[in-house]
Amino acid sequence: MPSRTAGTRRPSAVRGGGRAPTPPRASRGGVRRMYEQARRAWDRPLTAYYVIFGAALLITTLGLVMVYSASMITALRYDLVPSYFFRKQFFAAVLGTALLLVASRMPVKLHRALAYPILVGAVFLMVLVQIPGIGRAVGGNQNWISLGGPFMLQPSEFGKLALILWGADLLARKQDMKLLTQWKHMLVPLVPGTFLLLGLIMLGGDMGTAIVLTAILFGLLWTAGAPTRLFVGVLGVAGAIGFLLIKTSANRMKRFACIGATDPGGEGAPCLQAAHGIYALASGGWFGSGLGASVEKWGQLPEAHTDFIFAVTGEELGLAGTLSVLALFAALGYAGIRVAGRTEDPFVRYAAGGVTTWITAQAVINIGAVLGLLPIAGVPLPLFSYGGSALLPTMFAVGLLIAFARQEPAAKAALAMRRPGWGRRAGVRWKSMRRRVKKRPSGER
Repeated sequence: MPSRTAGTRRPSAVRGGGRAPTPPRASRGGVRRMYEQARRAWDRPLTAYYVIFGAALLITTLGLVMVYSASMITALRYDLVPSYFFRKQFFAAVLGTALLLVASRMPVKLHRALAYPILVGAVFLMVLVQIPGIGRAVGGNQNWISLGGPFMLQPSEFGKLALILWGADLLARKQDMKLLTQWKHMLVPLVPGTFLLLGLIMLGGDMGTAIVLTAILFGLLWTAGAPTRLFVGVLGVAGAIGFLLIKTSANRMKRFACIGATDPGGEGAPCLQAAHGIYALASGGWFGSGLGASVEKWGQLPEAHTDFIFAVTGEELGLAGTLSVLALFAALGYAGIRVAGRTEDPFVRYAAGGVTTWITAQAVINIGAVLGLLPIAGVPLPLFSYGGSALLPTMFAVGLLIAFARQEPAAKAALAMRRPGWGRRAGVRWKSMRRRVKKRPSGER
């Protein structure tokens, strides 16, 4: 018999004529390639710019659809046209889009220049809220100003934006002077100024907005690199004040008692809203009952188009719809963190961190209350719930993030390359989407 050639092996036959199974190493290699491709895509200069703009646009658009669906029955109950609340929200969304575009094109210096005017204006309006005859009480909270007709303004929503711009400018100037290493310069006047806003808000009884404002303060301190002792100390003081305010209010104690409630309760149904929010989510299933087919919005679920619009979304669009909303907020928050982490400008870092903290913290508070994990705080879901006073400053804040994402050096270069005529001015002849060739000067071979 002829001997086999050294170093060669006969391939083993596969029983049944089937194909040999793919080695596990190949599958791991495919997963690793997909991960590397995703990481490279995320590291592109304009990724954060597109993610922030796209996520905010999708959240606002889906919010308009759900506001129309969730508010029809409420409008009919007040003898209004079914699209009454949708029209007001759509008008606010148009104004908010204009604010977003303006803010996204404004230079950073102009944003810093607006910090003190916005703060003074917000404080002035919050003082007007407490003047009898000017301020209006809605839902037991004195935090509205009537603008005539059906339009009302909630100044505390603009206080969130004012705190972010003022706090970011203040911390940036102190960092330039190398004063943030001293705890008194990190806290003063940031913490007293925040307590002034909190005091004006709490005069109207709006605990939910006060919690969001406190979260913004912690976000600014965290981004500024506050020591753990200082951070825990401020958190402890705020926690003690919050506990005192909750303990001395029977209404707030009832809200805490309704965490995780699945029964509306006895006389007066103290947990009606919390229980029916859970009912709405439970009846939605995987893909919901269909857009417009909610049962809870017919009167059982209070504030279906504002604070509990996420529950109606779960009932009509199911788990798939609610997870989509969560994914959009997660993408927006992660892109905001990336903008804050990649910049060298301290004002941009603090402002981006403050805006990201605002939107994500308020979303967590709202969704946590709907899920029965947190007490009902009465705050809207950012960019999603009905309310023009909440939508306008939030969209301006998203415009801030977009402007900051455009300010990254690599992003500025990528945007400049896409401007019409840039290639001709720079002496570049574009051959394809991926390749550019320098023009040869005359006489060169």
